[in-house]
Amino acid sequence: MERTSKLHNQTLEKNTSGLINGLIGVVIFSGSLPATRVAVLEFDPVFLTVARATIAGVLALCILWLFEEKRPARNQLLPLVIVAMGVVVGFPLLTALALQYVTSAHSIVFVGMLPLATAAFGVLRGGERPRPAFWFFSVLGSLLVVGFAVSQGLTASPTGDILMLLAILACGLGYAEGAKLSKTLGGWQVISWALVLSLPIVAPLTWWLTPPSFSGISAPAWLSLAYVSLFSMLIGFVFWYRGLAQGGIAAVGQLQLLQPFFGLALAATLLHEQVSIGMLGVTVAVIMCVVGARRFAK
Repeated sequence: MERTSKLHNQTLEKNTSGLINGLIGVVIFSGSLPATRVAVLEFDPVFLTVARATIAGVLALCILWLFEEKRPARNQLLPLVIVAMGVVVGFPLLTALALQYVTSAHSIVFVGMLPLATAAFGVLRGGERPRPAFWFFSVLGSLLVVGFAVSQGLTASPTGDILMLLAILACGLGYAEGAKLSKTLGGWQVISWALVLSLPIVAPLTWWLTPPSFSGISAPAWLSLAYVSLFSMLIGFVFWYRGLAQGGIAAVGQLQLLQPFFGLALAATLLHEQVSIGMLGVTVAVIMCVVGARRFAK
């Protein structure tokens, strides 16, 4: 009996830690699309993608060298390549391209679908089997986010929408694969090695695509590049993958439903934009969906 109680407490502590780490990751990621939107107005989207990956990759290489981390095993290389294709190159490139056609607000529609994509790939790649009620709360939460976004009077672009849909699929796969690998390799090690594996490709492309002059680039664009390179590309994933590995891909992945609202909250705080009563109401409803989804995730 005592042993069972101890195991229960350990599991509860692990799930709580996973929730906290995942939440920190979501807060960091919430600034990614607005920052990308600012940066892509002055940087070429392909250059922005490879430059942010190169900056983060060099930093990751230094961290791995500093802590004398062992190289990944041979059977871990393919999952790392999938992570790199999904979150190092795929999602940043596709969103940068999409944000040339749609606003960052419009992307809320698709970010609301990210938890479903992550959970689906978690089932396919991670072996997780959530209960039917989990899918009910997941779909309901996604519909609430999509409904709120549509109610804001968003303009549509077929090209931008297709690019965002592909970005969500790439990101969901990268999240699920990285979370599965984090259980054996470690959270920050997964994103670090994925970034390092990308360096032989993204570093030469960064040099090749570097514009002749940066004289016309404003300070907000530089700050946005710094944010997506350091926080969106590396620091956020340290917390995110650790959270997914501790609390489960399906359960912690539902925290992504809160990402659009964190982004709007940041806009209200930093840009003094008005936050409506409707937004607060939908946020509370989404939080309830997250709680319900986590309860039935396993």
